[in-house]
Amino acid sequence: MEKFKIWLRKNWSTAILVSIFIVLMVSPDAKAWLMRQIISTGLLNSKIEEKKAESAGASNPVAITENLSVRNQKGEVINTSGLRGKVVFINFWASWCPPCRAEFPSIQNFYDHYKTNKDLVFLTVNMDDITVNGKIYLKKEQYSVPFLVPEASVPELFFNGSLPTTVILDKSGKIRMHHTGMADYSKDSFYEEINKLLHEQ
Repeated sequence: MEKFKIWLRKNWSTAILVSIFIVLMVSPDAKAWLMRQIISTGLLNSKIEEKKAESAGASNPVAITENLSVRNQKGEVINTSGLRGKVVFINFWASWCPPCRAEFPSIQNFYDHYKTNKDLVFLTVNMDDITVNGKIYLKKEQYSVPFLVPEASVPELFFNGSLPTTVILDKSGKIRMHHTGMADYSKDSFYEEINKLLHEQ
């Protein structure tokens, strides 16, 4: 025991680093906290694609034909094909996923900022195998974003299995952003891009 105390006095910084590493490996919340510090830089964010200018005589851009069908807690089914004329923010997440946990506070902030805007729809789609786990997580963290689950198989165009995945559709139903991995959706720069999208005709 005395030898260990001597070693600890000489190597206290190593002991602290090893302890932090162990906590990060074991605790999903600790992993999420570390990832949150990384995404707060904004370096992992994707940009919303600019609307392409149409050349003279060109036809309007074609919207995607595949439909994402989700169900809310009231049992109502929402189809992306029925949301034309609105900007749609889709986020696929799971309660066990540390990167999802890392970005969720920013999604909640984004939701709080725009939830009264009737031209923006939030589809936060839970991909937990056991749905109740997702509900428990939202309740524990006091998040109020919509809780939705897939009603049918999710087209690969939207989600290929990587969590988290975020997709943004413009008013014509075109995908203007498809981002795999965590990001910070509470940045002013992101809000500016969303506002621009909301004002497109």
